[in-house]
Amino acid sequence: MKLLLTSGGVTNPSIHSALVRLLGKPVSEARALCVPTAQWGHPMCGPASVQGLVAADPASDWRHLTGLGWASLGVLELTALPSIGAERWVPWVREADVLLVDGGDATYLCHWMRESGLAELLPSLPDTVWVGVSAGSMVMTPRIGSYFVEWPSAPDDRALGVVDFSIFPHLNLFPTNTPADAERWAADLGVPAYAIDEQTAITVVDGSVEVVSEGQWTKFG
Repeated sequence: MKLLLTSGGVTNPSIHSALVRLLGKPVSEARALCVPTAQWGHPMCGPASVQGLVAADPASDWRHLTGLGWASLGVLELTALPSIGAERWVPWVREADVLLVDGGDATYLCHWMRESGLAELLPSLPDTVWVGVSAGSMVMTPRIGSYFVEWPSAPDDRALGVVDFSIFPHLNLFPTNTPADAERWAADLGVPAYAIDEQTAITVVDGSVEVVSEGQWTKFG
């Protein structure tokens, strides 16, 4: 799987160009599935925000994810998958060029990726592009840090560990997401880490990591 790990989506030409390179085709020719699941685990999200993602609202920040002009756009809700059987949903995933995985709580998303079977399927999707936003990016890391755990049932801050670094998203977007906050967060992780703002993304292809940015970012460790 090819990863485009972002804080706020495809927010500038540099990140858009990186996405097209990963896809190997224009966005307008790519089939996308959006994954809203992480939103259900975060207290700031709910029906209205999920609707905005699914509807690709052009007046909202989802224009940087679901509103990019995909050839087709569907919804993959992970909490539903265990009850319908892999024979139905696995073909949907295999036919998609890209999974658009929105933010929310990364530990909740991690739980349902495992419960649904999607996490187990990922290694068999070498050409599929994963575009993560916030928690949708953090879920691929070893740990997210207790700072970002909002789901009350989370056993700890561990995530999937597909990559070997952690991500602090939304740098300078909120009063509690300053560079100093990011530095304190990184000090407790024990793994390399990046703090990235809304104009920054990290690509990972075959273990090769590249930062794509028109904004601000810092690497720790």
